[in-house]
Amino acid sequence: MATYRANPGFFEIPHAAVYALMTVTVLASGFCFIQAGGASAPTELMFRYGGMYSAALARHEYWRLFAYGFLHVNFIHLATNMLCLVLWGGHLERRVGPAYFVIIYFCAMVFGAIVGNAIHATPYLTVGASGATSGILGALLCLWILGKLDVRFDFFAINIGLNIAFAISNSRIDWGVHLGGFAAGLISCALLDLVEKLNGYVLRCRFPEAVKVNLTLLASAAALGLWAVPVQTAAAGLPGWAIAAGFAAAICAVVKLVDLALSIRKGLAAVIIALAGANAACVALGGWALAATSACVARRSSGPGPFENLLNAFCGNPLLVTALVAVVAVTLTLLLCSKDIYRGIEDVGFVGSSLRAERNRRHGL
Repeated sequence: MATYRANPGFFEIPHAAVYALMTVTVLASGFCFIQAGGASAPTELMFRYGGMYSAALARHEYWRLFAYGFLHVNFIHLATNMLCLVLWGGHLERRVGPAYFVIIYFCAMVFGAIVGNAIHATPYLTVGASGATSGILGALLCLWILGKLDVRFDFFAINIGLNIAFAISNSRIDWGVHLGGFAAGLISCALLDLVEKLNGYVLRCRFPEAVKVNLTLLASAAALGLWAVPVQTAAAGLPGWAIAAGFAAAICAVVKLVDLALSIRKGLAAVIIALAGANAACVALGGWALAATSACVARRSSGPGPFENLLNAFCGNPLLVTALVAVVAVTLTLLLCSKDIYRGIEDVGFVGSSLRAERNRRHGL
């Protein structure tokens, strides 16, 4: 088993995914604080913007499984969770990369909400990133158990102890979300390690992180589109398991195609350019689907606000707005991946060889 020697320090400088999640969380929570006119948000506002509550799953409001993790009751609640994200997220992202970090984060967020919902016997409303950040700690513990993280045991003793002490001192802490997130982080990290070991027999190349992140985002968008717009699948009369199996097979085929492309000369540049085009196509399809929904057909505004103004601007000229966003998506992809594109253009056969060699060197995460 390969052993990875991480920085043994107690604190690790955060990386891109941590900063991105922190930015989105602060903006979402800050927007609610601004709406409330203070440093805290009332229950009604939390419910409106995505708080998880007892009847959410029964009413098929699955979007709340994600939305609740970006909302916070007050500034102290927000600051505490963001501190945990910074303290633990840097270690995990440095070890597993941004793509797997985001997967673990959202798995913990969703599973924490499900466990919390199952435990609650009375009506409730839950918000906060506690489940997701607990998942980060669970994933780090998994890596430590596997011998792939070189931190001392007191790292976990101190952090877990402080969280338990804080939870005991605050009666409003949702234990179900914390425990569910922690377990999900540990389990998802172990499964990802197993997937990486199996990939050694299936894939030739170790994917660059930019490619891995972009493929993860595209797969998530495709899954969301397939789930939200099931018109064609319902018309075909296919059972749910067949649709899921077909989607999984398509994802595996795309991954293998990218794997083969990365192994050839200038393949990395070709993959990045193809992903930029796929991002634009994804935006175009999403814009077309949104324009066809009742949100634009009825054009009923729930009141003045930034969300309503953006929706009205989009519905006024969906083709133009979609085209502009697609151009922005392509531009951002090319800019963020400029180093990989340059590396691929200059490739005379060494890039594919190095990616294949890295796959052979590493087993698991």
